[in-house]
Amino acid sequence: MTTPIVQGWCPGAHRPMMSGDGLVVRVRPRLARLSADQAIGLCDAAERFGNGTIDLTNRANLQLRGVAEANHPALLGALSDLNLLDAEPGIEVKRNILVSPLYQQDDLTARLTQNLIDRLGEAPTLPAKFGFAIDTGPERLLARDSADIRVERGQDGLILRADGAETGRAVTERDAITRLIELACWFSENTTQDTRRMARLVASAGLPATWRGCAPGPLGTRIEPGQTALGPLYGAPFGQLPARALSELIRASGAAGVRVTPWRLFLLEGGAALTTAEFVTSGTDPLLTTDACPGAPLCPQAQVETRALARALAPRTGGALHVSGCAKGCARLGSADVTLVGNAGRFDLVKRGRAGDEPCQRGLTANDLMSMDLT
Repeated sequence: MTTPIVQGWCPGAHRPMMSGDGLVVRVRPRLARLSADQAIGLCDAAERFGNGTIDLTNRANLQLRGVAEANHPALLGALSDLNLLDAEPGIEVKRNILVSPLYQQDDLTARLTQNLIDRLGEAPTLPAKFGFAIDTGPERLLARDSADIRVERGQDGLILRADGAETGRAVTERDAITRLIELACWFSENTTQDTRRMARLVASAGLPATWRGCAPGPLGTRIEPGQTALGPLYGAPFGQLPARALSELIRASGAAGVRVTPWRLFLLEGGAALTTAEFVTSGTDPLLTTDACPGAPLCPQAQVETRALARALAPRTGGALHVSGCAKGCARLGSADVTLVGNAGRFDLVKRGRAGDEPCQRGLTANDLMSMDLT
């Protein structure tokens, strides 16, 4: 198997990444939200400059794919007109913030997130994938998602917790972001080339007692497609949002805005619940537990097509399914009940593991897989 290349950084708007079908341009919505006009404008940009789809990532970011290099400046202009672009590329890199999506306007989560955005210029230079989570609702919803520094609900108030540490430091709304910046500075002063994420540094060097001692609060139940107090939630199969279908759904629902999540779900804020063929509306749909990267030919490292097979196998797997174009396993970092890994035009099968794990069978074709019992 060809060893895949790990890029070590994520695309942005100012710094896109070249893929098999053109540039990948990432947009980071502020407070995990776009107004209806911004979302519709982004859909229009995806059709004008990209391949007509928008990817919803596990960092709750939005990606336009298939952008020609010659069209990148015009796309940046369109994003700027929509107020979806940071004027300073350095701030864009730092604005890697997960937000618990069920916040109310101007509540604690919204205030803390805006405070962090306003003060990102005070943060040190950090690795490109270094991220923050603001998870201060009644229950923690982001604890299973990637973040290096977390402001979250503790058992007795707010805590600031370094990823990899079981406990955190008690903070208040007034000092939470100041302490967050201090912890980011501690990381920056102590990190090495081998410890470029907080959890690795904590495991390697330990965490000063100042930043430990307060237990986090209860874990929340993962939200699923359906109605919420803020509007209907829809699932995006493989995190893929067909731009025209999304634009039409926003208009028809009368939504005031779109909130994005790291779970391939999006919320139409204040919108009517409508039926749709393109998006998942049921929490029992097997596509919700199915991950598949773009695959070949969209990704130059992928050695197989992925998503058509994933759709076909999803109802037949009986658990979490991951179809990966190569051994990197970008679409799912954790293990799945069934993982299929592209290798020289065929698939290797991993049971209850990750894409990089040792397979139990190799060299399977799509026809082989369709006739096998994968449960």
